[in-house]
Amino acid sequence: MADQNRDQDAADVAERYARFARDEAPGRSALYAQWAAGVAADPATAAVLARIPATRRQPPLVFAVSRMLGAPKAGFPAWAEWLQVHADAVVAEASRRRLQTNEPQRCAALLPALAAVEGPIALLEVGASAGLCLYPDRYSYRYRTEGAVVALDPVDGPSTVVLDCEVTGDVPLRMPDVVWRAGLDLEPLDAGDPADRRFLTSLVWPGERGRGGRILAALDIVAADPPLLRAGDAADPDTLRAAAALAPPEATLVVTTPGVLPHIARPERERLVETVRGLDAVWVTIDPPGLHSAASWEWQPAVDPATWGGFVLGVDGRALAAVDPLGAFVRWRASRHGETDAAG
Repeated sequence: MADQNRDQDAADVAERYARFARDEAPGRSALYAQWAAGVAADPATAAVLARIPATRRQPPLVFAVSRMLGAPKAGFPAWAEWLQVHADAVVAEASRRRLQTNEPQRCAALLPALAAVEGPIALLEVGASAGLCLYPDRYSYRYRTEGAVVALDPVDGPSTVVLDCEVTGDVPLRMPDVVWRAGLDLEPLDAGDPADRRFLTSLVWPGERGRGGRILAALDIVAADPPLLRAGDAADPDTLRAAAALAPPEATLVVTTPGVLPHIARPERERLVETVRGLDAVWVTIDPPGLHSAASWEWQPAVDPATWGGFVLGVDGRALAAVDPLGAFVRWRASRHGETDAAG
């Protein structure tokens, strides 16, 4: 029976990596496409990865862990040979890690929602990883419109992190006044810890230009003035309420869930959303449009995934803009009076 289970696990790995090589890696990372296709065709390599728990076998996670531990950025044969030598280390490290991509560029998509919040902000992020998206006021922005570039910088001058973003529509753009920042994560990362820094930069896929340097610069900003990061499950109402209760009462509490909800099972996701809506807080989120159209907590107006053209930036149940999930563009759809063209 044990042999059958191992064989089935290896077959599952081969299928999963073949799908990644076919559907996800092309156009983004030629090297990862090659590695994944190699895993799918090589039973010995698939057998090593089958030793990792099923919830931690995602190709981007396994590949990042291997690079973090010193795997060569070479073709599949060299990577597979390295993996056989370092199999125990890769299995152990991947088994304790999770995908925690922390992209500060996402703040370019969040900022228009934060710009509408009056007064000082107490920022609480669910799924904060190392907290890089808790510093929207410490980064510089260059918003490109059809005829101009809107430049925003922190109050003390241009940042070492400059976020470039394409915008259309009547987008509100101004720097938020963040006076308190905290994050919840199942396993928070430390921006000052060398191993966590290596892990976060290793999560950048080979071939993605600019991301590694941007993440390192953001890590330096966060490490110099660390946020309050708490380990805990935000789907537990008591955990989320306890974190929210730490915010200073003179500031407006803003809870953000950028890109995290699709990774939470539906019952826990529904409970989290119910808890957030029960707080005295502004709720800002970025989600795939299909999540809203299928959920019992559908937003108004309704979002048609077939015509939305991006992820949904929303505030308190109102869809505001179609955005790139990692912040490359913002297509504003809300008027200054609150109406939203959800279909166009």
